[in-house]
Amino acid sequence: MQALVVYCHPMEASYCASLRDAAVRGLEHAGHDVCVVDLTKDGFDPVMSREEWQQYMSDSDDIPQALAPYVAQVLAAQIVVFVYPTWWGGLPALLKGWIERTMLPGVAFKLNEKKKVRPALTHVRHIVVISTFGSPWLYVKFVNDNGRRILIRAMRLATSWRTRKHCFGLYAMDKATQDDRVRFARNIENKLAKL
Repeated sequence: MQALVVYCHPMEASYCASLRDAAVRGLEHAGHDVCVVDLTKDGFDPVMSREEWQQYMSDSDDIPQALAPYVAQVLAAQIVVFVYPTWWGGLPALLKGWIERTMLPGVAFKLNEKKKVRPALTHVRHIVVISTFGSPWLYVKFVNDNGRRILIRAMRLATSWRTRKHCFGLYAMDKATQDDRVRFARNIENKLAKL
């Protein structure tokens, strides 16, 4: 299976980078072909232009040239993994912009004859969300994990009802010990090795 890892963090030496690497190791151990998208390294522009918005709202299935490689990666993947830090209760702007610009009509969803949204990524078998949080689990539960909700709900509309969702979070990261961090990364690697 083809696996796509979408990674979003501005610093290559971050703990999120080690989680990305753990996810890749696990997926490769399971025998999957892994493609990593590093949004910062790519210099991905998260802003949807006026022209892209007009194209998005039209009946055209044309893909903007700058987005074609990302769309091709999404269309080829049976496993999609998101690795990012949760900031201010949500997704980093770069990742949110990637979703808005790549999950296009004709790519992530189609409209049927009654203009109802129907999934277009029915080949995706697993969605995996891996994030870090500065806040403890109870606080995140109280205010909602908006990043995960966006990813899971958006991808639920785009994928089959059979698509499995897996979510992993390291909470109260600032208080996590080195052992906690190593254990969490090892858990990610082991869980993804079973996909």
